[in-house]
Amino acid sequence: MKEHISWSDFAKIDMRVGTVIEVNDFPEARNPAYQVHIDFGEEIGVKKTSAQITLKYKKEDLVGLQVIAVVNFPKKQIANFMSECLILGAVNEKEVTLLQPTGKVINGLKIS
Repeated sequence: MKEHISWSDFAKIDMRVGTVIEVNDFPEARNPAYQVHIDFGEEIGVKKTSAQITLKYKKEDLVGLQVIAVVNFPKKQIANFMSECLILGAVNEKEVTLLQPTGKVINGLKIS
């Protein structure tokens, strides 16, 4: 377990629900990955990210899937792509299982 954080540290993390609207191959990535575009609703809009989820997910299965992501990280350059958020998932070795709501919810809802 990592060190404890304060409630104020946790409050700085902006986690939201969004719907995957586009997925592209990302051959320039160091490890197998997709370029994923996620709609977080009116307040946040569409953000993109690089996700190493190719072992468990096919591109066509991801479109329309609701996911949970951290949306307030600074942008990060990954090869020739600018990542703007971080999709959350449970990691077992290199296989990632995406975290998602159990039922359809409004894009942009906060996770708390």
